[in-house]
Amino acid sequence: MNQYVLLAIALTLNACANIFIKAGMRGMAPAADTRFLLQVAANGWLWAGVLSFGAALAFYSAVLAKMPLSLAYPLMTTIGFAIVLVASAVFFHERLQPAQYAGIGLIVVGVWLAARGG
Repeated sequence: MNQYVLLAIALTLNACANIFIKAGMRGMAPAADTRFLLQVAANGWLWAGVLSFGAALAFYSAVLAKMPLSLAYPLMTTIGFAIVLVASAVFFHERLQPAQYAGIGLIVVGVWLAARGG
């Protein structure tokens, strides 16, 4: 399978894992007690997040066998970051300030410049 297809699968699974875990933790109050641990153990969203992280690791490992880390990691984190940003706004109604959008733009440009050298 093409290394960019593997990377797209890995970063999508990684982003989904974060989204699933956030969805699972909505309305839960973390505590160090048995009741909280039972809620976590029975939470389907959290399990979906854990499984997505595991699958993302498998695909990302395959990517690293074919692609330089100096290219794979910046792409993985930046595109994943963009997916999570959009999903946060759509699903969780989170808002960012203009300075944060500018920072995201600078990150994207910086990763693009760094990846060009690879």
